[in-house]
Amino acid sequence: MRFKIVTSPHISQDVSVGQMMRRVLYAMIPGIAALTGFFGWGILINLVIATAVALLAETVMLTVRGRPLALHLSDFSAVVTAWLLAVALPPLAPWWLTALGIFSAVVVAKHLYGGLGYNPFNPAMVGYVVLLISFPREMSTWLIPHGLGQPHALSFLETLRVIFNSEWPARFALDALTGATPLDALRTQIGLGLTVTGIRNSPVFGIIAGQGWEWAALGFLAGGLWLVYTRTADWRIPAGMLGGLAIIATIFYLADPQHYAPPWFHIWSGAAIFGAFFIATDPVTASTTARGRLIYGAGIGVLVYIIRGFGGYPDGVAFSVLLMNIAAPAIDLYTQPRVFGARRG
Repeated sequence: MRFKIVTSPHISQDVSVGQMMRRVLYAMIPGIAALTGFFGWGILINLVIATAVALLAETVMLTVRGRPLALHLSDFSAVVTAWLLAVALPPLAPWWLTALGIFSAVVVAKHLYGGLGYNPFNPAMVGYVVLLISFPREMSTWLIPHGLGQPHALSFLETLRVIFNSEWPARFALDALTGATPLDALRTQIGLGLTVTGIRNSPVFGIIAGQGWEWAALGFLAGGLWLVYTRTADWRIPAGMLGGLAIIATIFYLADPQHYAPPWFHIWSGAAIFGAFFIATDPVTASTTARGRLIYGAGIGVLVYIIRGFGGYPDGVAFSVLLMNIAAPAIDLYTQPRVFGARRG
């Protein structure tokens, strides 16, 4: 499956869907490496489970719909969906949780709407939201970032036993391995009356944001900038999203710095950078006009802050992307560029 991206009249680039999807996978590697280094083998195990289930679900649905297997499996869209969802899941998520999320993403959010190019919602985020709403306890069990090779880290075999058998090592207490994410800790403790300054003294926080999280965000930023450089992703969406998040966070931070985190904390925490470059830029469900992409991205950024600060969930990237997926057609309608030669007004 190939198509030509043309910017008239001087620049043309022949790019296949498979090439674009592979670039996305390559760009995710630095961030995945950082997550694995800080949170252990569970990240890679989740990726393997998610990829296997996604390819199986894709094969079954293509067969049922009478579509050519080789053509559609080689576009790597199912693998990209699997990786996007797997990276967002807790490292010790049970295998069935990952499988259910991928089933929801590939079968329900993608193929029941007609397959690649026809889905109105980002499939990976649909799968994530289904899991978050249905299994909040399993989705909130994140590892403390001890890192591979540290005394409190799980070995590869111990991680497999936890994921497939829920068999925790006898040498560890559960609360010695798991804890709240920085965003969850911030939201909960501010609700208890603590100040941002006091919360930031917790060992879970690093230089800018959470330990481990900020390095993963740096890895995803490097990969995301490469996607922009290769024109696989449009710069307007991540710029709009991170800009919108930074602006609203700055307003609240200047108004009350003891009860609202600074903008740099919000940008480097959670899935903000990952969502800006890898999720919001989905070419099928995002806005398509130049001005529309800036508005679309800014809308996601503002919604992320509102959900983080005033909603019931600590992050909010998935919900924000899905809400703006709904708005994308209307944004495109009202941001169409003026036809050459036509009068304004």
